[in-house]
Amino acid sequence: MPRSSVPQMLARTEEIGRRHGVRIATIAHAGDGNLHPLLITPPGDDAARAAAQAAFDELLRAAIDLRGTVTGEHGVGLLKRGGMQRELPLGVRAMQHAVKQALDPLNLFNPGKVIGDDPDL
Repeated sequence: MPRSSVPQMLARTEEIGRRHGVRIATIAHAGDGNLHPLLITPPGDDAARAAAQAAFDELLRAAIDLRGTVTGEHGVGLLKRGGMQRELPLGVRAMQHAVKQALDPLNLFNPGKVIGDDPDL
């Protein structure tokens, strides 16, 4: 995210955590605009896990709203898939899918986590 948006994102992070009752720590190298929110919940608490998931989804929307991205370095994974679909236009996702298909036509690499699972493709 643009460094100029970091203070706004940190404020939104606090507000989102407060509203959902989820403790959120922002760790790592935030100074370069690459925020790493860590949502802390008690182990085995399904209600806390659901609240954390809802808070995380809002964090992704806030990052996109502030001209950031859902991922800056570690990839998308299953947790951020919905955020990626909100962030990237269908054409970009289709291009990524085409590259994946060209390099891995048998879907051997990271099976079950392909962009082809995108409901819009």
